[in-house]
Amino acid sequence: MHAQETTFSKLVQGEMQFQVPLYQRTYSWQQAELRQLWDDVLELVEERLADRPVAGHFLGSVVLAPSAVAAGVMQRWLVVDGQQRLTTLMLAFTALRDHYREQGTHKKAARINDLLLVNSYREGDEHYRLLPTQADRDAFTACVENTPRAGGPGNIGAAYRFFLGALAEGAESGGEQWTEAVETVLGGQLSIVAITAAEGDNVYRIFESINNTGVGLSQSDLLRNYVFMRLPTRGQAVYRNRWLPMQELLGPENLELLVWLDLVVSGNSRAKQSETYRDQKKRLEALNGDESTLEREVAALAERAERLMRILKPGRERDPGLRLALERLDRWGGMTHYPLALHLLDRVDAGQASAKDAAQALAYAESYLVRRLFAGLSTTGNNRVFMELPKELDKDLPPAEAVRGHLSRSTAGPRLWPRDEAVREAIRTRAFYKSGRGGQRFQVLRRLEESYEASEPVDYAKARLTVEHVLPQNPAQDWFDLLAEEAEDAQSPAELLAMLVHTLGNLTLSADNARLSNHPFRRKQEILDASALRMNQKIAAQARWGRAEILARSDELADRAMVLWPGPIEDLAPADAESPVWAELRAALRAMPAGSWTTYGELGALVGTHAIAVGNHLMSKAGIYGAHRVLTADGRVAEGFRWSDDQDKRDPRDLLESEGISFDDAGRAHRSQRLTATDLAALLGKDPDDLAMPSSPGYEQLPAAARFEAQLSDNQTPETAQGVRAALSTWEELGGYRDYGKASETSCYPAIQVGEEPHSRVLWPITLYPVTGVVEVVFQHLKRRPPFDDEPLRRELMTRLNKIDGIELAEAKLDLRPSFPLEAFADHGEEIRAVLEWFVHVVALAEARRPVDGGDEDGNMNTMF
Repeated sequence: MHAQETTFSKLVQGEMQFQVPLYQRTYSWQQAELRQLWDDVLELVEERLADRPVAGHFLGSVVLAPSAVAAGVMQRWLVVDGQQRLTTLMLAFTALRDHYREQGTHKKAARINDLLLVNSYREGDEHYRLLPTQADRDAFTACVENTPRAGGPGNIGAAYRFFLGALAEGAESGGEQWTEAVETVLGGQLSIVAITAAEGDNVYRIFESINNTGVGLSQSDLLRNYVFMRLPTRGQAVYRNRWLPMQELLGPENLELLVWLDLVVSGNSRAKQSETYRDQKKRLEALNGDESTLEREVAALAERAERLMRILKPGRERDPGLRLALERLDRWGGMTHYPLALHLLDRVDAGQASAKDAAQALAYAESYLVRRLFAGLSTTGNNRVFMELPKELDKDLPPAEAVRGHLSRSTAGPRLWPRDEAVREAIRTRAFYKSGRGGQRFQVLRRLEESYEASEPVDYAKARLTVEHVLPQNPAQDWFDLLAEEAEDAQSPAELLAMLVHTLGNLTLSADNARLSNHPFRRKQEILDASALRMNQKIAAQARWGRAEILARSDELADRAMVLWPGPIEDLAPADAESPVWAELRAALRAMPAGSWTTYGELGALVGTHAIAVGNHLMSKAGIYGAHRVLTADGRVAEGFRWSDDQDKRDPRDLLESEGISFDDAGRAHRSQRLTATDLAALLGKDPDDLAMPSSPGYEQLPAAARFEAQLSDNQTPETAQGVRAALSTWEELGGYRDYGKASETSCYPAIQVGEEPHSRVLWPITLYPVTGVVEVVFQHLKRRPPFDDEPLRRELMTRLNKIDGIELAEAKLDLRPSFPLEAFADHGEEIRAVLEWFVHVVALAEARRPVDGGDEDGNMNTMF
């Protein structure tokens, strides 16, 4: 056995091939793992562009075993462990190559292709530097060969699309220099330990010795041991008087937090919590002091412990204004503001700043977070912004002036502090109810209510208020009649509802959720008028509640927001970024798998605008990736469609057909391959259930099972209803049970519990909708639940269902929730029941074979069938 630290570029250089053994599971990295890797890459890219020393990032290990040597000199390796990392990096470089091609930098693309992705002079399987397991092979080679089906369904295609989107997004603001830095980081600054076994070595035993470790010491444990090892004469007194009281004050988790924050506030804005001990040890060693020096460091840390407690529990802060500022950020949630708050408390306690000025500085920090929430901007960079503030602030200025100036001057692009006009527009148009976390939305509305300065303030601790819609999410017919009066040309009441219902102007706080319900506005007026909240009284004073009133209230709340959360200094602030609406639209197009299409209306529903606006945007912006996949409502290529390059004469239908789209004789794309707004939301990692759904009145008082049965009987033929009942009975005989949704259309989930408490899990193959008459096959959920996290099993489920007449699930929806008509149960119930029996059998077999202990990074020992 030989272990050597290397990089990806060095590992794959030369004519060689890494082959994933057939017994390994398929590629399984999803959005969370990809995002974590990409965040690490972006940190290194940022350091490189800032000309700071780049230490690199340890990605993990790969365990390789020699295989037979091919003809010539090509070396083959079996990837015993680490295929997830290798496959991910190969896909990242494949996307980078194709990004270079789109930018016209073909020499760079060719270099990546020939040096990292393929063996140029080999043919067949030997052509590829990485050869995944057979189940992934077609999807992977489609990406490497850049065929029209590249980026199709499954985890391989999703990872390729992820990197394409991330590269396009970063290059918009960073340009060619940023892209080149990404290439350097991916190839040369992600550290990998390559463990190569000799013939006869037990590679699995090697892996176990690397990964089977016990419970390790925490970062603060390691630091404590190091500190007191260097205090041979003063250790007991320092521990008793300083360290132990600090440890008891904070507790283990907050002590871990403190020793990391201590690094950040001391100027290490790149400190990672997982590497706190290493960085603290390096910092202390650089002091070159005696025991008294180290004792002073422990004393300073203990003082910061008390300040950290004022952040964690703002009630400990004595100054009322500073306490209020800390409380507001505490209610906002998260730890983003901690580095800045600790830095400010350091300065206040040292007499370098007033409590009033520190409170104002924190108010600007709150404004930065709230305005980005309004604008729908990503929170990804927020932690980095606040970690840099202690180091970057001008110490010669008062803290408030320094914080506002720094945030105004240096946060362009992905770190933008939105200006007034952008926030006003976002408040009018964005679905605020879908932004951020529930507690953050509540705090925004609470601050707005407090701005009315009512004579009798609300006791929010006792009021049990929740965020409520005035115009209901699932309105009755009289609400639709009102909306119909205000709908524009070619706009339906349902589309107007989708545009207005989740905006800030339609939201309020109330403790009367059950009483408000979906009632007409007159009834809601009576309830809101009796409320103690001034904002509710103002709503109740309106004669009606439609588009005009909602937009007017949005403008009023925007006026108040400008005062509550003052923005950047206009002379210093960069121009605002493009509207998040269009950024989200482009992200959705990049996320679409090859072999799928959508409509202007579905995209409009996703981003909260009208189909016409979507069409105009796509027409006015040249070169939007995937625009050819946006068709009219009946599945035709729009008459005005044009490519960004006037010389491009390709027929978009021909391209769609090469990607796998089927068209009928009338030129309409097959509906089974159409992605709805719900599908698109799922591809972006949004909760598809957040999208408004039509209501089904009349069943509210019934229990869930009775509601489902009543809706099934009232909306489906007797034959369909009987087929559904028979299938559900069979499911229960197999050991499953029925569960039900909570929406007005009561869906039914035939579910099965696997494993023993407390480690049991629940799986369900389909969801039945009795009113709309569809059956969703929930691949989106199954892909995260063993054993169907194994892609071949999901494909097998799709194949078995597609063999049934009347069911045609599109391959492009293998990671989503494709559907088929509920009426299939009428004539083919027995065949559907057979598929459900197979599903239960697979689950039972997998559970019987599942070992007590987990397998390796690639799950080699957990999926043997």
